[in-house]
Amino acid sequence: MPDNFCYYLRVRYAECDAQQVVFNSRYLDYVDTAMTEFTRVIWGDYNDLLAQGIDNQVVHFSVDWKAPARFDEVVAITVTPARVGTSSYRLQVDFYNHGSGQHLATAEAVYVMVTANNFEKMAIPEPMRQSLEEGAPGVRVDHSGAGLGS
Repeated sequence: MPDNFCYYLRVRYAECDAQQVVFNSRYLDYVDTAMTEFTRVIWGDYNDLLAQGIDNQVVHFSVDWKAPARFDEVVAITVTPARVGTSSYRLQVDFYNHGSGQHLATAEAVYVMVTANNFEKMAIPEPMRQSLEEGAPGVRVDHSGAGLGS
């Protein structure tokens, strides 16, 4: 598993489908949660961004599944900035079974920076661009209850 920012979660029973694996739509929830924790590390509290008149919106999301995640497993989700444009940025999000290291899925999420009040596209402010490009290598956030964070 790469040394990128990593968010750990434990699969809950309600997130699984009749096939006893994580339901496909839950991956968007997982990406959103991991992205929120990633941006909290690099940009600070989301409410502080809103207070500055800055927000971002998802404009594209895709996921490729490789193996299932199951109830009570700990999933390690890495977030890597893949491209930073003038007003948009793309994150690559990879899912791994923490216990086995098996690669479960890869997602791509594209966000556009917008004004918080009227959602007009805006350029990514330079300090935010720099911290986004640097990412958060080695940072771990653990919501799995397994004591894996740093």
